[in-house]
Amino acid sequence: MARLAALLVSLAMLMAAVTAARVERAGAGFYTPPSPSTCGLKIGYYHDKCPHAEAIVKGVVAAALHRDPGVGAGLIRMLFHDCFVEGCDASVLLDPTPANPQPEKLAPPNNPSLRGFEVIDAAKDAVEAACPGVVSCADIVAFAARDASFFLSDSRVSFDMPSGRLDGRYSNASRALDFLPPPTFNLGQLVANFAAKGLSVETWALFTSDASLLASPATAKMVVDNANIPGWWEDRFKTAMVKMAAVEVKTGSNGEIRRHCRAVN
Repeated sequence: MARLAALLVSLAMLMAAVTAARVERAGAGFYTPPSPSTCGLKIGYYHDKCPHAEAIVKGVVAAALHRDPGVGAGLIRMLFHDCFVEGCDASVLLDPTPANPQPEKLAPPNNPSLRGFEVIDAAKDAVEAACPGVVSCADIVAFAARDASFFLSDSRVSFDMPSGRLDGRYSNASRALDFLPPPTFNLGQLVANFAAKGLSVETWALFTSDASLLASPATAKMVVDNANIPGWWEDRFKTAMVKMAAVEVKTGSNGEIRRHCRAVN
C-alpha cells in the first residue's frame, strides 16, 4: 500500500504542477477534441445492449489489481498510449502479423514497458461471454483505466466514462514514435506536443514525470498548493481522463467491434 500511496501522491503533485501550462491554441491549425457527446460517446451507452458490461470489466480489473497492484498504473498509461497515437481505438492492443510485423505495441515507448494487455484480454473474454460482438476493445481500455483509477485511489477517483468507441484497423510502431512525447521533452515541447491533440500538457502528467515541470517557479508553486487542497487533483484527473478518452474516436465505417482485441476481424 505504501507504493500505491507514493504513486498517487506523485500523480497528484504532477497533475497540479502542470495546470498552469494549459494551451489556448484554437484556430491555429491544431486538432480540438470534441466533447464526448458530439463524437457519439455517451454515459450508459451499453445500458440496453449489454447492461452488465461495465460491471464485468470492473470485476476483472479488481481481481487483476488484487493479484498485482502495479498493473493498475499500466492500465491508466495504456489509455494514454492508445489515444495519443491513432485516437482511442485500441490500436495499441493489436499483435504483429505477417502483413503488419511492427504494430504500435512493439514501438520503444510501449515495448516492453506497457503493461495490462492480459487484463484487457480477460475483460474482453468475460464481456464476450455475456454479450458477444457488442462491446468494443476501445471501450474496455477506457473502462479499465477508469476502474484502475478508482481502485488505486481507494475510491477517491470515481467518475462515469462515456462509451461508444469503435476499434481501429490500423496500427504502426512508427506512429507511436511520432506522437508519444519522450521523457527528454522540456515543458515547452510538451505544451506543443499536447496542443497538437487539442489537450493541455496536464494530461501528460497522469502517466509519467519530467523534471522540467518542477523547475518552473509557477508550476512548482502549484505542487505545494496541491498538497494543501484536498480533492483538487482528483477533480482535474477525472476531467482529463474523460477528455483524453474522446480524442479521435472511431465511429461508423471507420471502425469495428473486434472479436478478439489482439487482431482485426
